[in-house]
Order: sequence, then structure tokens, then C-alpha cells
Amino acid sequence: MAERVVNEKNGQCDNLRTSLPVPMFSRNDFNIWSVLKNCIGKELSKITMPVVFNEPLSFLQRMTEYMEYAKLLRVASEQETPLERLKYVSAFAVSALASNWERLGKPFNPLLGETYELTRPEFRIICEQVSHHPPISAFHADSESFRFHGSIHPKLKFWGKSVEIQPKGVVTVEFPKLNEAYSWSNVNCCVHNVIVGKLWIEQYGMMEVVSHQHGLKATLNFKPSGWNNKDLHRVEGYITDRNKRKTHFLYGKWTEFIKCTDYVSYEEYIKENAHKFKRNADERSKSPNESPANTPRKVLSKLNSLKMSSFRSLSIQEPDDPPEPSEGDIPKSDSTYSIDIPNSVTLWEAESRPANTAEYYQFTNFAMSLNQLEEHMKQPRALCPTDSRLRPDIRKLEQGDMDGAAAEKTRLEEKQRENRKKSKKGQEDQVLFPRWFNQSTNPHTKQDDWIYKGGYWDRNDDNLDLDIF
Repeated sequence: MAERVVNEKNGQCDNLRTSLPVPMFSRNDFNIWSVLKNCIGKELSKITMPVVFNEPLSFLQRMTEYMEYAKLLRVASEQETPLERLKYVSAFAVSALASNWERLGKPFNPLLGETYELTRPEFRIICEQVSHHPPISAFHADSESFRFHGSIHPKLKFWGKSVEIQPKGVVTVEFPKLNEAYSWSNVNCCVHNVIVGKLWIEQYGMMEVVSHQHGLKATLNFKPSGWNNKDLHRVEGYITDRNKRKTHFLYGKWTEFIKCTDYVSYEEYIKENAHKFKRNADERSKSPNESPANTPRKVLSKLNSLKMSSFRSLSIQEPDDPPEPSEGDIPKSDSTYSIDIPNSVTLWEAESRPANTAEYYQFTNFAMSLNQLEEHMKQPRALCPTDSRLRPDIRKLEQGDMDGAAAEKTRLEEKQRENRKKSKKGQEDQVLFPRWFNQSTNPHTKQDDWIYKGGYWDRNDDNLDLDIF
């Protein structure tokens, strides 16, 4: 295995790339309307999207972005009390969403049996697509100090003006040396202005990070932006003890940072700054999940007037289209509502994105390297044959070959359908997938989950037919 030089300052490998082979293809001349206009209120997992709307990553790779701030789990494991550990686990749960901001490209749907592995100084992770219908992705990460695992069943719905992404599933952090486990479910994500205006992303909903052994809980509220954008990106919540007494206040922005202070300091601060936490009675609140019934008539009128064009010739905006309304702009945070409570400790801060991020799908530095074939991976049998890096459609999109990517995407989807038919007819000698995970009960949450069987890192692929690409 080739050596990788590790930068001790940031825990990353110095030979990892900081850009993609070519800049992304412009989407300005394409409308998502032509694909989505007949899908209002429907689940989108079975809708084939043109490759122009994709980013050159599989959902397995996108899921691996959970681990960008894995150092927070190591820091958590080093804390002396369960309360301090919960603080950093909660910060990790929020940090996992930071890379979503401005990421408007759709990851490629993984094929059944597709895998993805990644090794970094702080961890190693293996992901597998364990189910095709419904689509379920499972992962297991470990290090000397923690284990992090879970399964995600993403659901997408189109609500007229927005697309809602529901990341169904529970994720779990274990500290084996401490005999502790923490679990939570992720909040929903909404892509606004899919019909009129500029696309932008919002995370919203309640997240509960539960300490199973100690009865502690962090309850975090990811706030909708609100009518005046006062709550844009804001996260606020409390830590409660086993007696449900509030002991600490957590606050920040899921795009930037999370801080923590004791509850007494929070109460003192709110007495003088109540306007920063409460809405006025006459304020309207924008719901990120807008059903068709709440979609403005002018928007529905424009939507219904569109004719469904083929994927080969997507609808292109005409020069005489009316100007986009102001409500279609990307909201900006109102700095007058910034919060900085005395006695606060910063648990997490997001790293700056590379200067060229807008040219490369708004990728973070971490995301830039996820599809990179590192030197040691180019050796024979170094990678599992089912690894996402070997998918030709993703590779071609990354290299700027849009037509080639679309052709390969279609070929792989047809190949998967044929393999599924053979499997149903019993024409395959054995069912190989899923290979690394078993459907079982999570011992901490008592819910159905996909649990890692072990063996991936010591596998032998020589005698298996693993040709899914």
C-alpha cells in the first residue's frame, strides 16, 4: 500500500486532491420543471433524473460525509463525564449536515451491492447498498475510540415549490471502552424554489440525541428560516438530565458552528435579549414543507402550462420569461439576531470551503477527495470490485463527459434490472448481496437496523463474481 503523508494539523492526507478534473457543467439552461411537474406529492426515488442534475458522487459517498468532523467523536470519547461526551456527540450530529449547504446536485442512486470504503487518520468506514426497493444504504465506521453505524432510507417528495428529502433511519455512536451508546435521527432537508427563483437548501425539524446508559438527552430544534429570515440556519436546544431538568443550552448554525452554555447563563441572557428567541405575533412563518394546496396560483399556473419534454431536450427558459419574483431569491441571515451568550464554549466550527467550490458542485475539501483513485487503490485487487469509485457513469460525469455519463447510467440501470429478473427466476447460483450487513435489531434503540457482519477489511474477492458495473 502506498504511503500517505498525514498532516497532523488537520488530520487529512496531504496528497488528496483539492479540485475535480473539470469544472461542473452549467445548469442555467435547464429546468427541473420538465421532470417534476407530474410528480407533485409523489415519492421520487423511482423517478429517473437527467444526469445534468447529478453531482459526481454516489449516495454512499455522500453519506460518508457524515465523517468530515469525525475528530469530534474522538474528542467526545476523551471527556470525563457522560454530559461532556453528549455535548460533543451532539455537535458531531449537527456537523454532519454542514456540507449540505448550497449542495444542489443529486448524488447517483447506488446499485444493489455497491460499496464504498474510506480510510482516514481518524477512522475507516464501509458502506453498502443493502436494498434496492426500497433503497437502503448502510454504513459502519470505526476507530480506536468509537464505532459509528446506521442505515438510511432517503425519501424525496415534490410539493409544488419545493423538494423535501426525508433521511429515514437511525444512526448510533458507540464508545466500546466506556460501554456507552448514543443515537439520533436526522432532520429533514428542503430544496426551495424548484420552479421559480434560485434554488436554496434548508434543514429543519427536531433532533433528539439520546444517551442510552445515562438518561441524558439533547433536544435540538433546526429552525425554518421564518418570514424575515431571522432564524436562517439557526439551531437551538437543551440538554436534560434523567429527571428531565434542563442543564445546558446548545445554539448556533448548522452551516457554521455550535456552542454550549449552562442553563443559568442562558436564562440571564434571554432576559435582556428575548427578541432574539421569540417571534412577534404578527410574523408569518414560512413552512419549508409546502403542500400543493399552499402553492401560489401564479406558480401552479406556470407549472401547469409547461409541456413535458423529453430528457434529451429539456425545457429551456425563454428570454421573454417574466423576471423572477423577490421571494425566489436566496435568503440571507439577519446579523442583528446574532447570539453570543456569556460562558459559552465552542464545540464545533465548520472549516472554510475551497475558493473554487462554486466551480465544483459546492464541494467541501473533504468531498473533493471522495471519488479520487489514490495511488494505492490503483493496484490490482486493492479496491473491492463493487466500490463506487469504479462506477463509469460517475467517473465520466466527473471528467465532464455528460453524454457518456448518461449512457453509462442507463446501461447500469438496465443491467441491474436484468440481474433482478435473473434473481427472481432463480437463475443465479447464490445471492451475493447484501454482503457485509445483516438486517437485525439495534441493541440500543431496539429498532430494525442493518448491522455490520464484519470481515470487509480482510476479504478475498478472487473467487466471487461481483460484476455489478
